Amino acid sequence: MNLKLHVWRQKNANSPGRMVTYEAKNISPDMSFLEMLDVVNEDLIHRGEEPIAFDHDCREGICGTCSLVINGIPHGGFRATTACQIHMRKFKDGDEIYIEPWRVGPFPIVRDLMVDRSAFDRIIQAGGYISENTGGAPDGNAIPIPKEKQETAMDAAACIGCGACAAACKNGSAMLFVAAKVSHLANLPQGQPERFRRVLRMVERHDLEGFGSCTNQSECEAVCPKEISVKFIAQLNRDYLRASLMSARDAE
Repeated sequence: MNLKLHVWRQKNANSPGRMVTYEAKNISPDMSFLEMLDVVNEDLIHRGEEPIAFDHDCREGICGTCSLVINGIPHGGFRATTACQIHMRKFKDGDEIYIEPWRVGPFPIVRDLMVDRSAFDRIIQAGGYISENTGGAPDGNAIPIPKEKQETAMDAAACIGCGACAAACKNGSAMLFVAAKVSHLANLPQGQPERFRRVLRMVERHDLEGFGSCTNQSECEAVCPKEISVKFIAQLNRDYLRASLMSARDAE
């Protein structure tokens, strides 16, 4: 396969960027999308040019670092698929492919296709954990958890924090990410002591980081590689409202 790539190149967050066109030649349909970029980079290095910088780690759809907007859609728009899981057989010989980084204010560009997603880390640090002192950790199997609650918690825990939800949202909202992290713990008995304090702190941090408001149009769910449901945003909203009322009552 021979392809024409239009790739966003940018030295750093403070430098202007631009689309640069490259030829990807002799690409095997069995290559992954990132392997295709590796081939392009090898050719650039051979010609003495700067390779394209992009994030990756596991290349198995687990870590969430392959943050690429492909043809205008985060992760390329293939259902339940990260950018690293896309194979070139999804494209046709002669196709033109546009590759850009996440376009979200709180994710500043580091270089080319790489963005700084440490805003997500700070949201987790605000409350996405269990800190109550309970003595020695009990055996997990000794805590009775209804099957429905267990499965709901696991569905939320599937979030890999890639940021596609924010990249797809017209307001740059990361509420699906926050909702998944809040709901994961809210559905387990271990998460109950800090449940309402957690949702207040994490939503506050989300807003402080500069993410926009959720308008419930579900673009986030459509591009999520782990198919996190917007039902978790509904759960977050219910918990947030209850936590706000409790906080106001305690302040009286």
